[in-house]
Amino acid sequence: MAGHDMSAAGAELPEICKTAEGMVGDMAMNMSHEMDAAHTDLMAGMDVTNKQMMDGMMVEDIDVAFVCGMIPHHQGAINMAKAELEHGDNQWAREMAQKVIDAQEAEIAEMVEWLEGEGASE
Repeated sequence: MAGHDMSAAGAELPEICKTAEGMVGDMAMNMSHEMDAAHTDLMAGMDVTNKQMMDGMMVEDIDVAFVCGMIPHHQGAINMAKAELEHGDNQWAREMAQKVIDAQEAEIAEMVEWLEGEGASE
């Protein structure tokens, strides 16, 4: 799919998710805004995995690069879900967080197994 337009590749965030639009960029410019422990944990869960994801996607073989990028992507979701379990109080959100952890851990195991088997021969 060479030349695929990635700008239309994702769903638009619901408006409720945009209430803090620009906050992350503003915080990078002005660290005077303090986050609570819950938001700090939520953001920290993505910091390391974002770099790992970018590194993994640079592997020459595209199939391996995809899987190598997806492992930290899934780990980021797990990290965020763990922050929800630690700090969240909404039962539905907490149950969703546990579902995310369970599903993403299983998929990571499957991807690692593929990388160690068929992926290693790519």
